[in-house]
Amino acid sequence: MSRFRVLIVGAGFAGYEAARALLRHRGLRGHVEVALINPTDYFLYLPLLPQVSSGVLDPRRVAVSLPGTLPQARLVLGEAHGVDLDRRTVSYTGPEGDTGSMSYDRLVLTVGSVNRLLPIPGIAEHAHGYRGMPEALYLRDHITRQIELAGATDDPRECVARCTYVVVGAGYTGTEVAAQGKLFTDSLVRRHRVLRYVDQPRWLLLDIAERVLPELDPHLSRTADRVLRRRGVEVRTGQTVQEATADGVVLSTGEEVATRSLIWCVGVRPDPLVDRVGLTTVKGRLVVDPDLTVPGHPEVYAAGDAAAVPDATRPGSYTPMTAQHATRQGRTLARNIAASLGYGTARPYKHHDLGFVVDLGGSQAAANPLGVPLSGIAAGAVTRGYHLWAMPANRARVAAEWFLDAVLPKQAVQLGMVRSTAVPLDTESPELPRTLPTRGPQGN
Repeated sequence: MSRFRVLIVGAGFAGYEAARALLRHRGLRGHVEVALINPTDYFLYLPLLPQVSSGVLDPRRVAVSLPGTLPQARLVLGEAHGVDLDRRTVSYTGPEGDTGSMSYDRLVLTVGSVNRLLPIPGIAEHAHGYRGMPEALYLRDHITRQIELAGATDDPRECVARCTYVVVGAGYTGTEVAAQGKLFTDSLVRRHRVLRYVDQPRWLLLDIAERVLPELDPHLSRTADRVLRRRGVEVRTGQTVQEATADGVVLSTGEEVATRSLIWCVGVRPDPLVDRVGLTTVKGRLVVDPDLTVPGHPEVYAAGDAAAVPDATRPGSYTPMTAQHATRQGRTLARNIAASLGYGTARPYKHHDLGFVVDLGGSQAAANPLGVPLSGIAAGAVTRGYHLWAMPANRARVAAEWFLDAVLPKQAVQLGMVRSTAVPLDTESPELPRTLPTRGPQGN
């Protein structure tokens, strides 16, 4: 007799935590098969991704092996592209182009999110997002390459353009990318002394909002703004990009900025698979009940960025798309699935924010754990301590690389493994580099 199958689509924060909790549930052992469909064989600890592109961490440190940490789960490498609710099957495409489908008794949709685009001319062609490992690896190479090319040119205008980096979106990700990217480029320039026409690389952080980190506590915003400006980042609030070209951008103020680097951190939208399921959505997120089941389909659950989960602490609203909520929703999912099989009692999802941490690079951070505002070294210690606690694996390696980064100069080398054509902004799979036939020279 086949075992009861729980099929989880997407191994982000919600999906990974749900799988881990289900596998640890004593009552379900031997009776339930936990299967994962995911494009990669790792769970990406997304909050530390800016440290990959800024040369602080090896990319493997933020990639937690699924077979290594969830050895009892059945891992199916592939991208889900359809759900048949009547037949209870999920269809997918494997990494080598093969297709298949899997049946389920309980379905968990935790497919996460992708880059959010805006109808701005040139953005899709010239900007790069920041949702997956390929984009972080590309950006690390790209930043290094621009500094090296700037040092080699005899054209002052080209040197200035290559040393100018524009980050659009001053939310959590954009703020960290700009703060840590500035440290990275400054260290490259100090070490190699290659620039003849500019003193320091220029970083601009743009957001149409009135302050950085507009969705977080004002204390975090003020702290981050102070650190960014002190570091030399040009913080432009109330501004955004009006047009992008291969040679630069035009700001909403009419100012033209010559640059070869446009980093898009405006926000995210739920994975397009959500729309293809054919169920009710709110702003692209799948509507679910407080117990995380889909109305009319008690065998289907959803959580994380893909789900519009009612916020019990703020009636009438939905939980924000954060890792903190996704992780705890994953645990609630596991408990409620077990309850549906006769083990325990189902509960609605409820969680009060415990505060946020923003790593600004070096010893600087902004944090408000349990509502206590912190900045400077204290915030830095709390921030890194939190990440070590929250990571499911690789803690010793991450701590070791933080120590080495503090005492050794950053390495400046291009690996050339991810080219610009492999990480388009408009993609349904930021976890995977796009492979296209090569026709002539590829762009930088």
